[in-house]
Amino acid sequence: MRDLAAQALLPVDAALAVALLLLLLAAAATAALFRLSPDGSRERAREILVAGVRATAQLAAVSLVIGWVVHHTAALYAFLLLMLAVATRTAGRRVTPNRTWWWAAVPIAGPVVPVVTGLTLAGLLPVRGIAMVPVTGILIGGALTATVLAGRRALDELRTRNGEFEAGLALGLLDRDARLEVVRPAASDALLPGLDQTRTVGLVTLPGAFVGMLLGGASPVLAGAVQLFVLIALMAVQVVSVAVTVELIARGRLHRAEPDRLTA
Repeated sequence: MRDLAAQALLPVDAALAVALLLLLLAAAATAALFRLSPDGSRERAREILVAGVRATAQLAAVSLVIGWVVHHTAALYAFLLLMLAVATRTAGRRVTPNRTWWWAAVPIAGPVVPVVTGLTLAGLLPVRGIAMVPVTGILIGGALTATVLAGRRALDELRTRNGEFEAGLALGLLDRDARLEVVRPAASDALLPGLDQTRTVGLVTLPGAFVGMLLGGASPVLAGAVQLFVLIALMAVQVVSVAVTVELIARGRLHRAEPDRLTA
């Protein structure tokens, strides 16, 4: 049944490999042609190619080991910790080039760990089994995206509106409060992708969990319930991620300034 469902979606053959290669090359070529990089260079095209190659290698490796991991509790949790570590590194380095990048672990693990723990204690998510990996991965991925968007927008805003921050200090505001006035409105835009995805589900897109369960033979009602759970949990995680990211930036924990130039 699973093989038939997979074949109904995409046949894994040479045609699929060619299609993937052409799509990746088209994406990179378009980014290079239109110079879709912050500095107007072709660097983003290289990043697209590297991302495609990495995705191929990583998915191949995961496909080989995941069947073994889900049957060994210690290996399963080690794999989940690896996911958190990679997400922290990826998000942190996207937000800032300095050593404060590791603070990205807080808005990523902060909301994800309690949610996964609560679902496990409630019996909704089995400790062992395949479900733990995709559910946790979806939540970590959502937290990563929210952290990157909130962090980059907030720090960019703080740089371009530094005069307003200094004006707030001149009026007697604390550093944290002066930063919040500048960064909070911009960082809140990080919630828009999740909000739009949730508001338009079923009308614009049919997300992966819903389609995957249908192809696996589940009823539309069950598939819809699972997808609703994923969307609501994801939205809750992203809201906390954005809030924590804003607080870290407001308190000066996550920043782009050099230590001697950071206002304490």
